[in-house]
Amino acid sequence: MPDNLTELLEPVIAITRDAGDAIMAIYQKDFSIYEKSDDSPLTEADLAAHKIIVQRLAEISDYPILSEESANIDWQERKDWQTYWLVDPLDGTKEFIKKNGEFTVNIALIHQGKAILGVVTAPAINQIYAGVLDGPCFKELEDKSRTELNPVSVDSAEQLKIVGSRSHQSPEIKGFLEALGKPSELVAMGSSLKLCMVAEGKAHLYPRLGPTSEWDTAAAHAVVNAAGGKVTVMTQNENGVWQDSGVELLYNQKESVLNPYFLVSA
Repeated sequence: MPDNLTELLEPVIAITRDAGDAIMAIYQKDFSIYEKSDDSPLTEADLAAHKIIVQRLAEISDYPILSEESANIDWQERKDWQTYWLVDPLDGTKEFIKKNGEFTVNIALIHQGKAILGVVTAPAINQIYAGVLDGPCFKELEDKSRTELNPVSVDSAEQLKIVGSRSHQSPEIKGFLEALGKPSELVAMGSSLKLCMVAEGKAHLYPRLGPTSEWDTAAAHAVVNAAGGKVTVMTQNENGVWQDSGVELLYNQKESVLNPYFLVSA
């Protein structure tokens, strides 16, 4: 485990702020876009943030970097990485296009498959979630005030708040919710902010029964870990209902960068 984790946190926060500023300069322009093309505002924002993040991370460590915008690193090279940065320069494509503000800059540090440091910055709504395993974990608001993150247990709730995607609702969620045996309400949110809502106790669970990539989740996963929550792999029981396996979601364990289905909880 790297011994300077806490020292890295503030520099990474600063990097996400600057990447967020670059994204916002493009986001505030008038544009109409429906799919990602090489000259789209979305691609322009992605690449502007990617460039800042890669350059600045190289200044604070010599760990390798896997970013959504440089995802073609061969498995034979990265399978031996013990510690590396996992980056999504702009998470929440549809939220960016819709201009609802629910998109993020995600930077995570992965060590031996585990998310140990993460910063999730939502530049349009001036919120930052940051955490280090066994170290500080907080949400920062526009006025730079910081509050500690505390997940809320399902056991203590009479009605469950289940966070879900605005853009990717899965029909399989219904069976999962019915199996919980408690009344529930769905709270819609975009991007990696869904995991952060569980970390700060604004939702009890986030079941993801749909496709995600490792860079979509790693930074917020690290925040959840630091807050004392967990992100675990989901499996189907004999009735075909998805349930928590209790096995932690890990990174860089296979050639594909797609995550299995997972559950975020306290």
